[in-house]
Amino acid sequence: MEKNIRVDSTQATACILCSINCGITVDLNDGQLTKIKGDSRNPKSEGYLCQKATRLNYYQNHSARLTNPLYKTKEGNFAKISWDKATNEVAEKLKGIRKDYGDHAIAYYGGGGQGNHLCQIYSSAFRAALGISYLYTAFAQEKTGDFWVNGKLFGQQSCHITEDIEHADYVLFIGTNPFQSHGFPQTRKVLGQIAQDPNKTMVVIDPRITETAKKADFHLQIKPGMDAFLLSAMVGIIIQESLEDNLFIKEHTTGFDEIRKIFKAIPVKEYVAKAGLDSDSVQKITRDFAHSKRACIRVDLGLQQSIHSTLNSYLEKLLFLITGNFGKEGANNLHTQFVPIIGHSKSPEEGGIVSKVTGMREISHFFPPNILPLEIDADHPDRIRALIVDSSNPILTAADSQAYEQAFKKLDLLVVIDVAETETATMAHYVLPASSQFEKWEASFFTLDFPVNYFQLRKPIVNPTGNTLSEPEIYRRIMVAMGVFPRTNTILQWIAKLHFQFPSFAIFPIALQVYLALFPNYKKSIAMVLYASLGKAMKNGAQNAAVLWGISYLYAKKYRKAVLRTGIKGKGLLLGDALFKRILECPSGIELSIHHYEEVWDLVETPDKKIRLYIAEMIADIQQLVKEENSHQGFPFILAAGERRAYNANQIFRDPNWRKKDREGVLRIHTDDALKIGVENGGSILCQSAKHAIEVKVELDNAMRLGFVALPHGYGFDYSDDSSKNIKQNGPKINLLTSSHHCDPLTKTPHHKYVPVKLIPVKRQRSVN
Repeated sequence: MEKNIRVDSTQATACILCSINCGITVDLNDGQLTKIKGDSRNPKSEGYLCQKATRLNYYQNHSARLTNPLYKTKEGNFAKISWDKATNEVAEKLKGIRKDYGDHAIAYYGGGGQGNHLCQIYSSAFRAALGISYLYTAFAQEKTGDFWVNGKLFGQQSCHITEDIEHADYVLFIGTNPFQSHGFPQTRKVLGQIAQDPNKTMVVIDPRITETAKKADFHLQIKPGMDAFLLSAMVGIIIQESLEDNLFIKEHTTGFDEIRKIFKAIPVKEYVAKAGLDSDSVQKITRDFAHSKRACIRVDLGLQQSIHSTLNSYLEKLLFLITGNFGKEGANNLHTQFVPIIGHSKSPEEGGIVSKVTGMREISHFFPPNILPLEIDADHPDRIRALIVDSSNPILTAADSQAYEQAFKKLDLLVVIDVAETETATMAHYVLPASSQFEKWEASFFTLDFPVNYFQLRKPIVNPTGNTLSEPEIYRRIMVAMGVFPRTNTILQWIAKLHFQFPSFAIFPIALQVYLALFPNYKKSIAMVLYASLGKAMKNGAQNAAVLWGISYLYAKKYRKAVLRTGIKGKGLLLGDALFKRILECPSGIELSIHHYEEVWDLVETPDKKIRLYIAEMIADIQQLVKEENSHQGFPFILAAGERRAYNANQIFRDPNWRKKDREGVLRIHTDDALKIGVENGGSILCQSAKHAIEVKVELDNAMRLGFVALPHGYGFDYSDDSSKNIKQNGPKINLLTSSHHCDPLTKTPHHKYVPVKLIPVKRQRSVN
């Protein structure tokens, strides 16, 4: 790690608060991030920045930062421990659990959050060395239904859809509010351009009149949870009125005849009415979308964490596929991944992995957090007994906090690796402090753009806090202590130094091949091999970036033409070296690859490059819709548990002072609903689900649909009040209201955006003086 960074300099880095990771410049003063601006040199964001990034000093500097390794004493308190003692004790306990119960008794929860991916990639080497098959991650409580559908349509779950919104004539935003959640580069700038262009149309489908909806040409204020009915009706309109693109369907798809029969029978007007919408408006929007030359759809968690979440993902894709809005400018497209953070898992029938207790299948190499408490808290010989949690706080962020707390008490070993003292960390047996994202070489692998893809390697801009380490070093030390990785590799380190002096001779690639042939057990941990050899030879302490050397080789080999179009030059293996060099030399980021639209078809993974429109499981769900009745007796409101707002950002911030507004995380409710239950603006209510009840403050908001209320995510954490030093809770712990059983039956994605609740005013007696 680079040491002794100037404390009064200006440095280029990136925001870590959402998947776009906009480039920023930071003025530093004695370790404080004093002034944060958009980086105009960043080729992706070009100086664009939202208000959240300007508050990043509250992430870097706060009272809950972890500074020393800790272990839990017999009395239940934490005490400091040296790194050697901590890693040795953790290693011995892991070895004992593997010996007594097998590799399957250990699981891993994490994945790096919004911008901590480079260091997290080394956890794959750690998991491989220990034989850990069970990876639980936030991705798997958000997106695995979408990934599963992609696998069925395009041949691999790693095929991922993006949207060419900037060049589209017609855009549908469904269950997403990009003005707040972003999701594509320079979001608010692009939204403004669409809104001002008379030749473009923006449609928002959402139960709330969101900030994006206010800019839209049309807003369909749908009843919460009724997306599957609306989307089925829209596909039905297209097929019943013969608006589909038959040439595209014939050339690029299979299965259309089978789905046509299903959607011919959809009762369009009945379904539109069930969604609480006007039939004429829905028909006009659907027809206009189908007639547009360039149209695309963007969706997010409002669709993917509601009821019918996997079916919703299928239906929204049918909309752009049967109208031919795929594989062209201004449409939906696939994209490359610099690092495949989304993988592909075999089905159980093909020999894919399933969990031991619940029998849940793996999707995209992930397991859903909803099943983890059941996999731990079970009278089962093969239950999970040890858990590594890295850069995650499932006690607050996963559904059913009570179930998690109860399950974690049953673990023989809980190790938390984190920057901050989270609620999950307080339950751990060992807490291993990591350097922050601004204290180490880092990157994020959200390379989600097409036709141009981008990547930025971030160097450390401040010195490490206390006795912290980067995650790769923590994993390496545990692996060495367990005897699954060598303590040193002097020969490879020496050859790596020669390679950087004479790259054209390809000395290191040859030596690496020989080394792995001699020690085949280390192939599965190749990321750590690179870290411990090539990384040691890298300048400026850039050891964490060593794995990018191998990734650059693979990417340049697979997408050679697209890499060459960026202006990078090199023949054979040297193109990978040239790509790696450019990444290292450009602190504001680079254009990673430039594709042509027709190259989308190279990314389709079916044998014949045709899209499989017919998915039997989804067709069965569509046929069941007509029978569905949604009755939640005693719970008259639907809560969206986890709304994105101006000042929330998952659990990345631990200091409530970062929020300029909505410090306590109010519940939004329509004025008429508030009058009915007898609560005023700023008043308190008890929000009660079938699982639990929490007290929250109310904000009247006539943008809400009647019967629909919302609470934000990113609240509920404990913090130390600077004035009194007392521990306080910041806002609602929304996952006390959610249940691990309230989820999609196929993927176990929680229905966070559809939680039936009742609201009870809290009456307080006024004190009499």
